[in-house]
Amino acid sequence: MSLELQLTGQTVLEVSPQHKKLNRLIDEIEQQKLLLAAWQQAQDEIRTYSQKALMPAYRDLYRTLFEQMQTLWNSLNLYRFNKTDTATVEDKVQALARLLQGSRMLNQQQVYEVEKMYAYYQQANEYDKKKTKKRSSESFNEPENKDLKVEEESLDEGWNSDKYLQAREQAKLKRQEDKQAQAEKLVNQSLKTVYLKIASIIHPDREPDEFKKAEKTELLQRANEAHEQEDLFFLLKLQLEVEQSKNGSNKGLSTEQVKFYQQALEAQSQALKMQIQELIDSLIWSNKAKIAVSKSKGQLNITDLYKQIDADVSAVKQQLKAEKQRLMYMGKESGLEMLLEHQVL
Repeated sequence: MSLELQLTGQTVLEVSPQHKKLNRLIDEIEQQKLLLAAWQQAQDEIRTYSQKALMPAYRDLYRTLFEQMQTLWNSLNLYRFNKTDTATVEDKVQALARLLQGSRMLNQQQVYEVEKMYAYYQQANEYDKKKTKKRSSESFNEPENKDLKVEEESLDEGWNSDKYLQAREQAKLKRQEDKQAQAEKLVNQSLKTVYLKIASIIHPDREPDEFKKAEKTELLQRANEAHEQEDLFFLLKLQLEVEQSKNGSNKGLSTEQVKFYQQALEAQSQALKMQIQELIDSLIWSNKAKIAVSKSKGQLNITDLYKQIDADVSAVKQQLKAEKQRLMYMGKESGLEMLLEHQVL
C-alpha cells in the first residue's frame, strides 16, 4: 500500500524506491498483526473445543496405558516366562513408565505409582551398567590402563542421554529468548527515537497556521497514544508519512534512515512472529495440528483447524480401541503368550 498523509493540503502519492522497500515490510507486519489478532480472538474457542474434544480421549488412553503397565508388572510374578519373554515384558513396562511419567492425564495416586516404577527401572539400569563395566574391567589385566579405565567409567556413569537432550532443548530455548530480548531491546530503543523525532517535526506549538496547528495537535495526540501503548509499528508508519510529506514526494530517504527503519521494522516483525508462535503453542499441542497451521503459511483457517482437531480425536480413539484390546489379552496368560509370540506386546 502507499502511505498518504493530508498534512499540507497535498496528498503524497509518489514514494522513493527505498520508501517502497519499507512499505513492503510494513505490509508484512500489518498481516502479522491481523493474524495475531485473529488468534487472540479465537483462542478461547480453540481452547474450549480442544479441551472438550481431545482431553477425554487422551485421558482414557493414558488410563488404559497405566492399566497395561500394572497388568504386565503383575504378570512377572504370576506367570513363568523364559528369559527372553521376561526381558520383553520388562522393556514394555519400562517404556510405559517412561511415557506416563509426569502425565497430567492421571490422578495423583497413579502418577505416584508411575514414578515408583520409573525410579525402579532407572536404578536397575544403572546397576546393570556398573556390572557390565566391572566385568569388562576385570577382563583386562593391564595396570597402566587402570586409571584410564576408571576415568572412562566415571565419564560413562555421568553421561545421560536424557540430560543431553534436555540440555539441547534448554540451549535452543536460551537462543530463542536471547533473540527475542534483542528484538525487544531494539524495539524499545526505536520506540523512543521515533517518538521524539515525530514530536520534534509536528509539535503544534511551532506552527503559526491555526488549521495546520489543529492538524498537528491531532497527530501528536495519536503519537502520544501509540507511545504509551508501545506501538512502534504505528509510530514508524506515522514518521514515514510525516517525513515524506515534509521532504516532498521526490526526495528519498537517506541511507541511514532506510537502515534504521528496516532494522526497527524487522525487530517488530520478529517480535510479532514470536508472539504468534507462543500463542499457537499454548493453544495447540497436537503435532498434526501444528503442522497443519504451519502449512497454512500464516493464514488462520479456523474451520480447517477444527477439522484437524477432529481428525486427532478420531486417531486417539482408534489407538484407544487397540490398546484396550491389547489390555484384554494381557489380562490372561494365554493372551499374553500370544502377544509375545507374535511380537505385538
